Amino acid sequence: MAPETVTLILPDEAATAALGARLAALARPGDVILLSGPIGAGKSHLARAFIRARLGRHEEVPSPTFTLIQTYGPPEDEIFHADLYRLTHPDEVWELGLDEAFTRAICLVEWPDRLGAHLPPDALRLELSAAGEGRLATLTGGRGVLRKAALDV
Repeated sequence: MAPETVTLILPDEAATAALGARLAALARPGDVILLSGPIGAGKSHLARAFIRARLGRHEEVPSPTFTLIQTYGPPEDEIFHADLYRLTHPDEVWELGLDEAFTRAICLVEWPDRLGAHLPPDALRLELSAAGEGRLATLTGGRGVLRKAALDV
């Protein structure tokens, strides 16, 4: 049986941020959210909103394009924000410690295609694409509560 898919129209950046905040409210350690879409699709914007909502404060959230991983929050509720765009081989993921993070932290992963066969099977896949002046968000897999959270945005 194919995983259930939810598709949303996000008319503006505020709606994208609201989706990130809604997901942050329901995420728990061990949840992995795979953010895909072309450059400029809103992956980092959604991740920033997620992280700020989860922390409950405005926090500078730089893109991890060059650092590859940024972490936030206390160890018992840690958030890993990864940008794998610059990886050249899927096995490099293990050098970053993502294998352990997938089991104990909330992980937001941009450019998840770089994981190759190492994709967590129970991850929520969130694809962003342009739709007129806004975006289209397609959520597949993951815990049902996270995927269906999108319907409350």
